Amino acid sequence: MINMEIFDLIKEANNLTLKKHGDLISLERAVFLSWWCDKGDCAFCYMSTQKNKIKDPKKAKRRVPNIYAEAEMCKRLDWNIEFLSGGYKSFSTSEIQEIATTIKNIMGDGVWLNTGITDELGEYGTEIKGITGAVEVVNPKLHNKICPSKSLNDISNMLEVAGDLGFKKAITIILGLGETLNDLEYLIDYIKTYEIDRVIFYSLNPHKETIYSESSQPASLYYAEVVARVRLEFPNLEIICGTWIDNLANIGILILSGANGITKFPLFKMFGTKYGKRVEEEVKSTGRKIKGTFTDKTKLGPEKSEINPEWDKFIKRYVKESLKNKY
Repeated sequence: MINMEIFDLIKEANNLTLKKHGDLISLERAVFLSWWCDKGDCAFCYMSTQKNKIKDPKKAKRRVPNIYAEAEMCKRLDWNIEFLSGGYKSFSTSEIQEIATTIKNIMGDGVWLNTGITDELGEYGTEIKGITGAVEVVNPKLHNKICPSKSLNDISNMLEVAGDLGFKKAITIILGLGETLNDLEYLIDYIKTYEIDRVIFYSLNPHKETIYSESSQPASLYYAEVVARVRLEFPNLEIICGTWIDNLANIGILILSGANGITKFPLFKMFGTKYGKRVEEEVKSTGRKIKGTFTDKTKLGPEKSEINPEWDKFIKRYVKESLKNKY
C-alpha cells in the first residue's frame, strides 16, 4: 500500500523550499585533503579499513597544489565547495588555515571546514565561513557504537564555540546506519539546540571490510521523508543531499523534498558522460535551475592554471580527463 502521507509531505516541503530559497540548486563538491585519519574507527568509513595498511600517513596527504587546482576547476565549472575535509591529524591547523585562505582567494568566498573536532577554532579568521561537525547519527547510543572516538559531546561543544566565534554551523548525517524515523526527534532537537545553519545528508555507501559491507543503501522514499520532515521543521535551513552514481534517480525526489544542493559525485569521472547528463536532467525535471555544470565542456578552460603556474600539471590532468569522457 502506498503511503500517501509521504507524498503530501514532499509536496508541502517543495512549496516551502521554493518560497524560502528559490529555484536554484547547487552542485557541491567536498575537497579532500588526505585519505588518512588518526582515529580511523568509524564503523562505516573507508578510512577505517586503511589505518593498518598505510605505513606512512604522510603519503596519504594530497599535494597542496593539486588541492588548489581542484578548487580552480570548481570555480571554472561554477561548483560550490561543500567543505574542506580531511582525517584527524592529516594537516596541522596552520596548514589548513593556509589552504583555506588560498581557496577563499580562488573562490571569492570563505570555505566550510570538516576536519574533525578541534579546540583551535580561534586560530581561523575570514577564510572560514563555517564549521562542520561530523555527527553522522544523533541517537547517542548509535553514535557511541558507530563513532566511538568522535564524542557527540565534543562535537557539540566545538559547534558552540564556533557559534561564539561568529562561524556558521553545519552537521553531517548519514542515513542507513541503523537509525529509524523515530530518531528524527534527536535530529530535530539537535538542530534547534545548537542552532545549526546547514545539514548535509548522505546515504550509506557500504564499503568492503566494514560491518556495513553487506548492508543496503536506504530506500529513496525513506531518505526523502527524512529530508521533507526536516525541511518543514526548519524552513530557513540549508540542506545538501548526497547520493551516489548508482542512485542518481534519488536526485529529483530529494530536491522536491527540500534539498538546496546535491553532492557526492566523482566530478571529473562523470563530467561530460551520460551520468553527468543524468544529474542535470534530474535537476531540471523538478523545474529547478542548476548552479554549475556537468556537461558544458567550454567551461573547462585551458589546460593550464589561470592563477598559478605551479598548478599547471594538475589542471592539465583534470581538463584532459574531462574532455576525453563521452556520452
